[in-house]
Amino acid sequence: MERQRQISFEGLHNFRDLGGWRAADGRTVRWGLLYRSDSLGRLTGTDLDRFRALGVRTVIDLRYPSEIEVRGRVPHETGLSWHNLSIEHRPYDQARIDPAVDPWRYLADRYAEVAQDGAAELRRALEVIAAAHGPLVFHCTSGKDRTGLLAALLLALLGVDDDQITEDFALTERATERLVADWHALHPDRTLEWPHYGRAPAEIIRLVLADLRGAYGSVRGYAADRLGVGDDLVARLRERLLETPHPAGRR
Repeated sequence: MERQRQISFEGLHNFRDLGGWRAADGRTVRWGLLYRSDSLGRLTGTDLDRFRALGVRTVIDLRYPSEIEVRGRVPHETGLSWHNLSIEHRPYDQARIDPAVDPWRYLADRYAEVAQDGAAELRRALEVIAAAHGPLVFHCTSGKDRTGLLAALLLALLGVDDDQITEDFALTERATERLVADWHALHPDRTLEWPHYGRAPAEIIRLVLADLRGAYGSVRGYAADRLGVGDDLVARLRERLLETPHPAGRR
């Protein structure tokens, strides 16, 4: 049976399953266990019913507390564990980025700041993912930058190669038009100055991965040296999230 990566909601634009990506050891990320998304504060009505049907038991919210106060959080559900781990410490307004700058280098530099500043929160997010029971979702506002960085780090630690990591990252491009429409709806009195708002080309995350390797030798080296992630945590992540794929025709 073909698995569905993109999961459709009325109010969410960027919710997808991280299952199926292949690690270097031949195992694949389990389907139906790890999701990434834009803000779950928009879950209502039939969207909330669809979310419940996924069986998610843990949510990691990567936004600032101030964003949560204004836009809301995932609805309270019995048995649902919610963790607010704000990994970005230097806020910036993407709508006002200077159109003259190299946009992908600019965003890669912002991701680098998050990778440095948010070390404690990123490590905690990895610990929560490793220890969670049942399906888990992590998200920010658009499911693009903070979520994209955590997804890239996690997939790299699982042994997934750069081509697949960048492919996952760039899937957010399918949501760009709706993300831009949302921005206009939320800011009717403002002008969107940056023409690349909502974009997520593969080049951004390739730059980020290259920068981490340049500074630390590898993504694993970054996780060890900056995040303090030991082999035991990586092993627990791989044990929980990876599986040996079934032969064709067998499940």
